[in-house]
Parts: sequence; structure tokens; C-alpha cells
Amino acid sequence: MKTTLKPTPLEGLVVVAIEYSFDARGFFIESWNAKDFAAAGLPLQFHQHNHSSSSQYVLRGLHYQDSKAPIGKLVPCSAGTVFDVAVDLRPSSDTFGKWYGLQLTAENKLQLWVPVGFAHGFVALSKQAEVQYHQTGFYNPEHEGGILWNDPDIGVNWPVPHPVLSQRDQKQPSFKEYKENPAFE
Repeated sequence: MKTTLKPTPLEGLVVVAIEYSFDARGFFIESWNAKDFAAAGLPLQFHQHNHSSSSQYVLRGLHYQDSKAPIGKLVPCSAGTVFDVAVDLRPSSDTFGKWYGLQLTAENKLQLWVPVGFAHGFVALSKQAEVQYHQTGFYNPEHEGGILWNDPDIGVNWPVPHPVLSQRDQKQPSFKEYKENPAFE
């Protein structure tokens, strides 16, 4: 099945669209195929697969792992709808501190490739939403970090004004604090 990469305004961050078949029985999609992704320009090797379920208005993020244990993520929504966001945290990038967001749904089957150097987060818009993502590295709690979900210097336009947040995500550092000791070059 054909894999197409759609660039975003943030260098390296791409939306992945994959052709799939659909009939009266349902659908079939190869959500990741090493040969097809490499042919499209995204040769990836994954080490870990995560699966989360979130109730409506739960916001998870903005999270990253630093350059000592870097992780890229391929993110699809397998049930429901999420608003998915990535923030460029690479000080050397022309888009440092900029964000990009889009709706990922079980119906549109789009995926977001979030490369190393980005924070990632999403909010569940449907009653229940499931996100499954492949990671290019292993989770390492010693090297995890985050940015406050509603940091005014980043200005993510979340479609939910009062999300449900974990205690951790309520207390993430500001972007100003991040810039004092960036996790990436």
C-alpha cells in the first residue's frame, strides 16, 4: 500500500497518509511497513510500541525524552479522535518554539511522525480515544521532560479550554525555563 508524507511547517515533522482498503466488512491498513516507509523517505526502526486510552478532554503532554535517550514517535489514533500536537524544541531550528497540530482519527487513519527534538501531546476529543505509537527508542524516566501544556510563549490553540490533566502535566516547566537548559541542540 502506498505511503505518502505530507510536510508540515516544522522541519522534520510530517503527516503520514497510507492507502487502505475498505469494503462492507470494514477496512485493512498496513499502518507501518518498513519498505514502504523507506521508499517514502522515512526509514525507521522501532524499539517500543505504546497504547493509551483516554477519556474525553484528557490531555497528555507536552512530553519528550532528551538527547541522552532520544525518541522519535509515529503516532496514529486507532479509536476515536484526538487533537495531536508537536512542538519544536531544537534551539538551532528556524521553527524553535513553534507548534503544529491536527486531528488524528480512527476514520482518517492519518499518522504524525514526531522526530527527535520535539515535544508531543494530545487531547481526546471523543468520548474515548486510543492512541498507539511506535517509538524509535526505549522509555527512560531519567531522561524524560516536558513543557507546560498551555505555555503562553508557545501558544498551542487547544480545542479544549479546561482539559483533564495529570498532576505531572499540571506542573511541567515553562518554555522560558526550558530555554535556560535545552534538552536538544
